[in-house]
Amino acid sequence: MDTYLPADTLLETAFEEAIGAIAVGDLETALRLYQRCVEEKPDSFEAWHALGMMFMKTGRYTEAIQAGLRATELSPNDQLAWSSLSLFYVRNHQIPEAEAAGVKAKILSWGGKIATPGL
Repeated sequence: MDTYLPADTLLETAFEEAIGAIAVGDLETALRLYQRCVEEKPDSFEAWHALGMMFMKTGRYTEAIQAGLRATELSPNDQLAWSSLSLFYVRNHQIPEAEAAGVKAKILSWGGKIATPGL
């Protein structure tokens, strides 16, 4: 990647390269690229969500949960974020936590909102 590119362009390039790596089955490269994305733009919901998915696909469930939690912090009313977090918990055999995240995803699917502290 060209380091003289603006941050958003670097992020987009890393995302594109990660998708290409996934397409050819190079999950470790995709994982590293998504890690770079969260380093470059730590407030990017998309980067954290993608990183969580890659951690899950590589069997690193605890790290997937941490990335998923960050994604839900950044976008607490995103149904996909809560559904993914539920899946990460299931894979890590944390069923009560998976059910709680799943309930939040269901609430959002009904048009509800997740209350966030301090708002």
